[in-house]
Amino acid sequence: MYYPDELVEEVRAKNDIVDVISGYVRIQKKGSSYFGLCPFHNEKSPSFSVSPGKQMYYCFGCGAGGNVFTFLMEYENYTFQEAIQELARRAGVALPEIEYSEEVKKRESRRAKLLEVNKEAAKYFYYLLRSPKGAVGYQYLAGRKLSEETMKKFGLGFANVTSNDLVLYLRSKGYTDDLINEAGLASVDEKYGMHDKFWNRVMFPIQDINHRVIGFGGRVMGDGKPKYLNSPETMIFDKSRNLYGLNFARTSRKNNIILCEGYMDVIAMHQAGFTQAVASLGTAFTVGQANLLRRYTEEVLLAYDSDGAGVNAALRAIGILKETGLRGKVINMQPYKDPDEFIKANGAEAFQERIDKAENSFFFELRILEQDYDLSDPESKTRFHREIAKKLCGFEEEVERENYIESVAERYHIGFENLRKLVSSYAAQTGLVKPVERPKTTVTQKNTPEENAKKSQRLLLTWLTEEPQLYHKITHYIGADDFTDELYRKVAAKLFDDLEQGNFNPAAIISTFQDEEEQREVAALFNTRLQEITTDAEREKAFHDIVYAVKKNSFEYYSSRMGADMNALNQVISGKKALEELSKTHISLH
Repeated sequence: MYYPDELVEEVRAKNDIVDVISGYVRIQKKGSSYFGLCPFHNEKSPSFSVSPGKQMYYCFGCGAGGNVFTFLMEYENYTFQEAIQELARRAGVALPEIEYSEEVKKRESRRAKLLEVNKEAAKYFYYLLRSPKGAVGYQYLAGRKLSEETMKKFGLGFANVTSNDLVLYLRSKGYTDDLINEAGLASVDEKYGMHDKFWNRVMFPIQDINHRVIGFGGRVMGDGKPKYLNSPETMIFDKSRNLYGLNFARTSRKNNIILCEGYMDVIAMHQAGFTQAVASLGTAFTVGQANLLRRYTEEVLLAYDSDGAGVNAALRAIGILKETGLRGKVINMQPYKDPDEFIKANGAEAFQERIDKAENSFFFELRILEQDYDLSDPESKTRFHREIAKKLCGFEEEVERENYIESVAERYHIGFENLRKLVSSYAAQTGLVKPVERPKTTVTQKNTPEENAKKSQRLLLTWLTEEPQLYHKITHYIGADDFTDELYRKVAAKLFDDLEQGNFNPAAIISTFQDEEEQREVAALFNTRLQEITTDAEREKAFHDIVYAVKKNSFEYYSSRMGADMNALNQVISGKKALEELSKTHISLH
């Protein structure tokens, strides 16, 4: 059972696509549309467009596209029904109770149960920290100068020294062993059977952006191994798409986000007033996490440990930030190891000064690189300058590259023209400094007769969505049956029916397709790039040629099927007549 079409359309209409997408992606108005960096693939130049008129989005780089439902399905990994429910909640639209398939019911019930058992575990850990059994954990946190208010804010807790406290507690609450195990709260082995995954540890609940507990991190008390233990990935816990503290940082209203290495760094920084701090979840920083940050900021400050491992992690993170179009800077913590140590020793005001003086990520990379060369030796110095030139080739935008050449030349006392020539020479040798390569679009680009025919059909559908008033000028020649691809024909039939009734609404057409891939394809039909033509005469000729090409392909398509398709003969007869008329007819665009 699905929601009625009328209700689906009401939910869609009450959620302006620009408002919804701008909550996830930074977009700016250019002409009649909005543009930004695509959240579905890595790019440096905006090719992601959002049309308020069509109420659709489309990426000309990777082909992602659709309406407001499609966006949530693709970005949040929602089903169609989940997207409707979320947008209905957002718009205040009451939804009727719906009968789900058994499979969907089972999956949603399991997801809810996992969230529920994690919440119960978090409550138990929280209680235990404040009981006599949790004294060692409480003393540890108090010794790290955390206030009770901060411990409460982050829901910090303690896992008891015994190895089955939590399992017994959750069983007493009615939770099954398989659910406890699936949530990553227990382990099973032959020697001990089912036992707690976390014991004798200070516990850090990991929350999603909606403050729901999705996993845990635990810091062992004493010298046990591993020092930090994290929940395994589950149906509700994807480490690459979450960041510790982001549920608070996303509403900090600062103009940056500070990326740390560990839970304690984040907590200490929040306590000191730096509520924009987050950390990756026991793994290296990922592209998925960078894309998540891009929803909330344009600048990320790295507050990694000042040791060798921290420097290497920072260098890796800088590359990822560049890939995702985020500005990166590095906070210098020396002579201290991490933000927690620095703030304890010097206070928040001194740390704010370090933030204000955060180093440009490119110059940080050069400073670290410089350590490998002896600048008193001419040969070594020359090799260092060559490496600088190589790195400068990474700036694909000429203005940006020139600015960095100028700054680097001044900083390292290299003649500007000499460095510029070195960069140009290196680029010529290696083929660097070339336009960024876009991912292949989902629309096939092969130059075959079939693809050329489909391209004409896509162009016509896009043109009609751009200028719907032209529909009535071609109805004598073109019908939905002239679209030879099955999906194209369905879309054309819906679009033409809407245009006949004066209800032009391409975004609503997308909602009639529940498969995400079909929604993406339909969006592409309404967003094919039209050739930029300035004069009316050229535009009229281009439009006429597209209409003629669609009709000619239709004629040839049905001619080849006359022996097997009873409808084909009628299509061939009417098609031949239409082609003869079109060859003599001028179609005005006004």
